[in-house]
Amino acid sequence: MQTQVLQPNAESIALAAEIFRAGGLVGFPTETVYGLGADATNADAARAIFAAKGRPGDNPLIVHISQMEQLSLVVSDIPERARALMEAFWPGPLTLILPKSARIPSAVTAGLDTVAVRFPAHAVAQEIITRTGLPIAAPSANLSGRPSTTTAAHVFSDLNGRIPLIIDGGPCQVGLESTVVDATGERVVLLRPGGVTREMMEAVLGERVEIGKGVMEPLGEGDKALSPGLKHKHYAPKAQVAVVLGGQEERARYILKAAQADDRPCVLCLEAHKDAYPGLDILSAGDTPKDYAHNLFAALRQADEAGYTKIYAEGLSTAGVGLAVMNRIERAAGFDLIKLTQGEDER
Repeated sequence: MQTQVLQPNAESIALAAEIFRAGGLVGFPTETVYGLGADATNADAARAIFAAKGRPGDNPLIVHISQMEQLSLVVSDIPERARALMEAFWPGPLTLILPKSARIPSAVTAGLDTVAVRFPAHAVAQEIITRTGLPIAAPSANLSGRPSTTTAAHVFSDLNGRIPLIIDGGPCQVGLESTVVDATGERVVLLRPGGVTREMMEAVLGERVEIGKGVMEPLGEGDKALSPGLKHKHYAPKAQVAVVLGGQEERARYILKAAQADDRPCVLCLEAHKDAYPGLDILSAGDTPKDYAHNLFAALRQADEAGYTKIYAEGLSTAGVGLAVMNRIERAAGFDLIKLTQGEDER
């Protein structure tokens, strides 16, 4: 199969819609990361996503809509709390887990009776979905376990020859996958942090948003994943990643010493801290936690392209978007966390 990469225009969007309606796959941009899409009402098309990515079948997909009227095709009920979050954050990087409709096959939901759904805030994504006339199931457009894709070039690197078409909408604005919350119970439960933060949702709901099992630790083998990104290894580059937590002086001292034993080390850090690592190559996370979120996956892929074998990643506070960054980078590290107090490694 030859993979085309096309700029978004009337012709390429019409082609994407044609491929979707025929049961095929397309890589397309959203504001979070690039998605690998298929008709969400077609079980065979959904299974083709799993095959193209090498994705475990117990990892549910997110269904994307472009009009509120499409919700009735996807979900069977919308609780009051879910409506409040939709009004506040849709279109945008928020995914809600809701009771699924009969139109959505179990291949999409990994056998669950709930479905993850979101309304992306990306004009190209919206236009493709609207032109198709169907909700689109779409996980991130990368090989399973690899860092998610935030440019069309990343998608091509992972999926060239596996899918017929990639629509190049430029770099993604957010850079991390959407926030996922379970809105089916008496409390909203955060299952995957993202650009819509826990604090933002609590301000809308006027009540506490719980953090679900598996968000900051691995799920057990017997646990069912209600959300993508909970159970299996995710976001990992070829290089080994170690997340270093602690004060800046302790962290820099530890990394400078530990890196002496590594073949090709580098440091993923905020710009303000890069001078603390003389002699080490730097992957820039930008100036702020929001920048860190935006740059994370691109930096991990940059590390692979440069041939680094070890990445020391600065940890962040879990306030705001920092929770999303730590959720992703801890999984990329296989939960290899180095917690420092007064310069000592307390793993």
